[in-house]
Amino acid sequence: MSEELQRKNTKLVKKLVIVALLMFGFGYALVPLYDVLCDITGQNVKLQESAEAESKFVVDESREVTVEFVTSINESTPLDFRVETRSMKVHPGQYYTVNFYAKNNLATQLKAQAIPSISPGLAEEFFKKIQCFCFELQTFEAHEEKTMPVRFVVNPKLPERYKTITLSYTFFDKTNNTEN
Repeated sequence: MSEELQRKNTKLVKKLVIVALLMFGFGYALVPLYDVLCDITGQNVKLQESAEAESKFVVDESREVTVEFVTSINESTPLDFRVETRSMKVHPGQYYTVNFYAKNNLATQLKAQAIPSISPGLAEEFFKKIQCFCFELQTFEAHEEKTMPVRFVVNPKLPERYKTITLSYTFFDKTNNTEN
């Protein structure tokens, strides 16, 4: 009977080792699988970090795209941050400017960086920012308020399936960051 029990235990240990190896392999493959999935769906697309030259487009007045603006701050960033308009209807090819407002709530200087993201990610290549506060680190003096414009255009080559583009910004406190 002990020989039978030993054989069952050996078989169980082999199964557990195989399961552990499969779990390790799956975890190891998860990052490349995630990257492929993000490429396919357009999620986590890196947005442009520099201004583009203003170029001439033919304005498509027969078409409207809704551009939504979302603002947020990292939980440790002592700013008030908002946009003048939550959404606007735009004609592809026409340039628009929208203003964002930020106020330092501290009695000391604050350095902050806005990180943009766009949704759907696949529309990012058609959304061009000409001027944006996100291109550089922002320095706010004590209790300073700033109006920060974003000038943009939606390329008329944007596929028809995109009816709404959401541009969001999150401010992060970089005051004590040694990279500044």
